[in-house]
Amino acid sequence: MKIGLTFSESNYANYPKWIKETDATIEIIELSYEVNNWQDVALCDAIIFTGGIDMDPIEKIAYANAPKEFNLARDRFEMAVLAKALDKKKPILGICRGLQLINVYWGGSLHLDNGDAKNKIHRRESEDKIHRIQVEKDSLFYSIVQQEFGNVNSAHHQSIDVLGSGLKAVAHSKDRVIEVIESTNPDEQFLLAVQWHPERMADLESPFSKNILRALLEKIGY
Repeated sequence: MKIGLTFSESNYANYPKWIKETDATIEIIELSYEVNNWQDVALCDAIIFTGGIDMDPIEKIAYANAPKEFNLARDRFEMAVLAKALDKKKPILGICRGLQLINVYWGGSLHLDNGDAKNKIHRRESEDKIHRIQVEKDSLFYSIVQQEFGNVNSAHHQSIDVLGSGLKAVAHSKDRVIEVIESTNPDEQFLLAVQWHPERMADLESPFSKNILRALLEKIGY
């Protein structure tokens, strides 16, 4: 069993650790813009898109909390990985930036910065923030976590503005930030993305961490 994991400069080690703690025999295939190995998607049973810095916005405008430098090479590489994964019907999980990348791929847009009020709830300071979300019962994600409400960690200052085509928003925070998206046709392909970091939650036994990984693995016969 092989999981493709896009490389991130931010806390990358947490992702393979999360996977390996479930089953040490799972092989990790690192998909990195530095080696441009997007063809290795074909070797993977499923793909996880990791977190990291903001995507380079189409409109080159200044905005609050923007990184000093963007990584256009990573953006382009991961778009190619996503296109290949969709073409090959690989199960896909997006985490934080991964959710945003998936939304942009499908023609959606992002709030470049959520603003002071929302950043107090969602943006990481010395540690991840913690907040409550509500899950739509009529969703694949609800069938995974089996809970309408739950607490998740948070470390982002951007969020979905316009939802991409073929995607469904199925969980929100109290201030209406989209926290989970999934395919409008989940029977055709497993496509799920969350705005938090299940790989580094304080409680890895939470269904908002453990069940997400389990659902991905079950799709590939675990």
